[in-house]
Amino acid sequence: MLGRIRSLWRGTEHDEDTDERAEASTGDGKRPHNLFEAAAVYVAACADDDQERMDEASGWVSPEALSFGVQELACRAVIALAREHDESPPAVARKLLGLPSA
Repeated sequence: MLGRIRSLWRGTEHDEDTDERAEASTGDGKRPHNLFEAAAVYVAACADDDQERMDEASGWVSPEALSFGVQELACRAVIALAREHDESPPAVARKLLGLPSA
């Protein structure tokens, strides 16, 4: 599912000015990570219960940027699942959280 969401991201532009660290060089010649990449890695690591990878991803961007990225990932995931299952986003969100139908 994350691969599907990543492919959706590739079709959109992102304003990397919202994350000051995205502009900074990593010092080792590698490109800097953006907030969406950090969020995707963080959430995937959380799903895999990989604390080391979560810590790594959380160091790529500011806590505020990571929070925004995780929120954006959640929104896009709920929308994708809702379309896939022909349900409303609120219904999908409630199911994912184990809440009763509204």
